[in-house]
Amino acid sequence: MFKNQIYIIILLLPSVILAQNNTYKYSFGAIPAISYDSDLGYQYGAAINLYQYNKKSDYSKYNHSLYLEWSRFSKGSGINRITYDSDKLLKHVRSTLDITYMTDQMMDFYGFNGYQSEYKSDYEQINRQFYKYDRKLFRIKADFQGKFNDNGFGWIGGYLLYNIKTDTVNINKLNLKPVQGGNLYQRYLENNLISSEEANGGVIHYLKLGLKYDTRNRLANPTNGVWTEAILQTAIAGSGNFSHSKLAIVHRQYFNLLNELNFAYRVYYHATFSKSDIPFYAQPLLVSSYLSASTFQGIGGQTTVRGVMRNRVVGNDIAFANLELRYKSLKFSTFKQQFYIGINVFFDSGIILKPISVSNQLSIQEKESLLLGNFEKGKLHNSAGIGIKIGWNENFVVSADVGKAFNSQDGSLGIYLGLNYLY
Repeated sequence: MFKNQIYIIILLLPSVILAQNNTYKYSFGAIPAISYDSDLGYQYGAAINLYQYNKKSDYSKYNHSLYLEWSRFSKGSGINRITYDSDKLLKHVRSTLDITYMTDQMMDFYGFNGYQSEYKSDYEQINRQFYKYDRKLFRIKADFQGKFNDNGFGWIGGYLLYNIKTDTVNINKLNLKPVQGGNLYQRYLENNLISSEEANGGVIHYLKLGLKYDTRNRLANPTNGVWTEAILQTAIAGSGNFSHSKLAIVHRQYFNLLNELNFAYRVYYHATFSKSDIPFYAQPLLVSSYLSASTFQGIGGQTTVRGVMRNRVVGNDIAFANLELRYKSLKFSTFKQQFYIGINVFFDSGIILKPISVSNQLSIQEKESLLLGNFEKGKLHNSAGIGIKIGWNENFVVSADVGKAFNSQDGSLGIYLGLNYLY
């Protein structure tokens, strides 16, 4: 994680009241970011969140939120994202609309089934593209949530479009050397563990339906309540014969322990159902009712198990859990704005419950080339770490987390800078 990288972040948080009238008040928060990555180049861009509140709001609940993110790396990667969230657009319905285009010239690919695919750090040190491939992702996401009553029970519905293009790493553009025998992604192609039909990506249309039970006292960093969901997401159309469904059951609970000290945990179960093989590019995509980050995929990385390498653990059925102590160490107000500085300590863990089927017809030499061993049930991918949060008017939260993997097969250290609490 972040090998051979110099990372400089400049945080500027001008969250101000833009205008007020007798009914509403408006505010925004923004983060310009500058970084350098030896694989991707220099990063430049910004994330801006615009809010509308009721005149007498304490900033715990907004009427409308518009999030804009635009960032680029000098060698071609980037994020372009627009997200709108409101429970006022449709009466008694929370509507979340997201349009995102992401390019990643060094997307992580560590094979399938976690520890069944051996990770050799020296391979990556010799050639940084060994565990990489090129991915371009366009996504349209429309999520809707409503209540059956005032007791917390409700429904979830939505539509997703993924248009994903995949390819080998462009070594000429990134000034990298070819790998003798091909990198891991190329070896999967050559051995037909990734078929020619899916090798270049494809289009998938999903519909999803679900039920929820939500008694949180607020959306951003709740201090008490339960948030539980069961969501079924089905591919209704797309490229090739890749029909499949995904089921996610998620339980989150929040406790106030002492004054500003809170405990929060999340347990996530994800199962995949299909009569045929699922394209490799769809396997890591996880089901959610609402995206708090630009992506939600695989076990490992900023949104699942922090400290474990991104997309390290990919399987048919997976589960992971997050345990977190959250403490607001400092709260203050200035210029009619509310601020706090928080500290969070966490433990994360993930597991493969049902592996992706890997061909038994491979020879010993082919398995060695693919770094494939035998799948072992019950092996956990664990990490722990600490983070700092800067809250501005409750809903705009700048987050910095550092996670350490327990097993060197999962990497070493993960550093994550972004917005919002994890759940």
